[in-house]
Amino acid sequence: MTEKREDIRNVAIIAHVDHGKTTLVDQLLRQSGVFRDNQEVGVRVMDSNPIERERGITILSKNTAVHYKDTKINIVDTPGHADFGGEVERILKMVNGAILLVDAFEGPMPQTRFVLQRALDLGLPVLVVINKIDKPQARPLEVVDEVLELMMDLNASDEQLDCPFLFASSKEGFARKSLEDTNTDMEPLFQAILDFIPAPEGDTSAPTQMLVSTIDYNEFVGRIGIGKIENGTIRVNQDALVVNHHDKDKHSKVRITKLYTFDGLKRVDVQEASMGDIVAVSGIEDLHVGDTICTEQNPVAIPFQKISEPTISMDFMVNDSPLAGTEGKYVTSRHIRDRLMRELQTDVSLRVEDTDSADTFRVSGRGELHLSVLIEEMRREGYEFAVSKAEVIMKTDEQGRKTEPMEIAYIDVPEDCTGNVIQKLTQRKGVLNGMTPLSTGYTRLEFEIPSRGLIGYRGEFMTDTKGNGVLNTEFDGYGLYKGDMVYRHNGSIIAFEAGEAVTYGLFQAQNRGTLFIGPGEKVYGGMVIGQSPKAEDVEVNVCKTKHLTNTRTSSSDEALTLVPKKIMSLEQCIDFIDTDELLEVTPVSLRIRKKILDPVLRKRAGFARKQG
Repeated sequence: MTEKREDIRNVAIIAHVDHGKTTLVDQLLRQSGVFRDNQEVGVRVMDSNPIERERGITILSKNTAVHYKDTKINIVDTPGHADFGGEVERILKMVNGAILLVDAFEGPMPQTRFVLQRALDLGLPVLVVINKIDKPQARPLEVVDEVLELMMDLNASDEQLDCPFLFASSKEGFARKSLEDTNTDMEPLFQAILDFIPAPEGDTSAPTQMLVSTIDYNEFVGRIGIGKIENGTIRVNQDALVVNHHDKDKHSKVRITKLYTFDGLKRVDVQEASMGDIVAVSGIEDLHVGDTICTEQNPVAIPFQKISEPTISMDFMVNDSPLAGTEGKYVTSRHIRDRLMRELQTDVSLRVEDTDSADTFRVSGRGELHLSVLIEEMRREGYEFAVSKAEVIMKTDEQGRKTEPMEIAYIDVPEDCTGNVIQKLTQRKGVLNGMTPLSTGYTRLEFEIPSRGLIGYRGEFMTDTKGNGVLNTEFDGYGLYKGDMVYRHNGSIIAFEAGEAVTYGLFQAQNRGTLFIGPGEKVYGGMVIGQSPKAEDVEVNVCKTKHLTNTRTSSSDEALTLVPKKIMSLEQCIDFIDTDELLEVTPVSLRIRKKILDPVLRKRAGFARKQG
């Protein structure tokens, strides 16, 4: 018998990156009394990962729960970036409604479209919050119209279109039904969740059924499956069965050893939970996203969409440069393999494959950001390794034709920069689908472009738009291969010999292009130390000191002025490297090098490539 649990609401917060999801959750936690009055709380408490806090993005979905009146509201904070879209798709299966957050100045953005599409496809009711109305250039009423237009574009049903709109400032901590209201709290939002988001429905007396929507991992208890109980009750020490909708052979008997529910930011040990609760289950070894925990009496798997396939891959390998092992703590292939396998425990959009070489692993993900976050995490944990240039994963269609991943790129640029951006993206096989002037002196361009056309472009884009452009992309399936493409029009400046860079050598070399190193830095033959303005690579000796004679003294070196070196971030290095180069990643340094360090062998390989 189907019944409703009115004491629970399960809701996901969805939005474009940086529209204020995590800050809104902070306010809901504060105003529901999760924190004591005198408790010191950081900002964006849900972004627990240091990289999330630095970059201001959410990478992993987080669960929390607040109490309002007599109702428990389970809130899931989801990522807004398309690279972590795999997370969003799964989370929405766990909830009964979504809160869509839209910036009152920017309006609906590409990822707003991406996450809203997923919610509408699942038939979820959507409660819209126009956030950041305290911004000086906010235009909340126009944004309401834009959101309704977007919902109609995405074929929302009449019920979904008839949704409440609230106006909020998560920074100031208020939500209002209309712009004229003056309340200073989140009360209207809490009330709207109770009134508009449906209570979970199911059969409490039926056999247990729970779909695992996300996986957490803990050194002490292993894999932790998080999901919503669809039917029945789940108890500690209960015998259960794990089955999977896409894997008919999966049929493993298990025992529930630990059960948790969420309260505020804590996981609370419970003995049992029933239909509608979002719970975490530990003690089951071979548990994956999409598995259903059920009983032997009713072994029915809950349908679940397949997780999106990765579109981009890189080789992670043991660092074998002349400076290998001098800065990292974990340097062997076993260390790197174990760490990548551990990442697979929680990141279901990632793939790790062995290659012909025992020292190299092929790692595939949803985009450059997805992989760069993993590289940064490993680096901070003390790992030292090398990575190759990111390459897209090609496929073959039914007619035997080569296909590649395509993206829709939405680009907001100042009007005087549009020509430059259009020219660069057209060279990278992009097709301009539309141009819309925006009221702010910007133009919005919409391009259809192969994913590989965007590899290495973001740094160039920021230079071309003087740091004022905004580039957002959305995966658009596979399309026919668009032909060969030149990633980089500039050559590299390569160190000729090993040693320490000295001022005199650098002074001579800086006329050849932009340098990435300064005096006193260790270099080796084959290491890339700068960018040449010409297409060919240039070899220089930066360890060269001046021959001293009676008339040429070392003190005259003090008069040499060096141009400041170009300091590159991890993303910029990943963007910069070419197909015959590697990025050496250590906890201390990022060094770019040629795959083949020996200059003679390198020239032979280059010649063979041209001939081939």
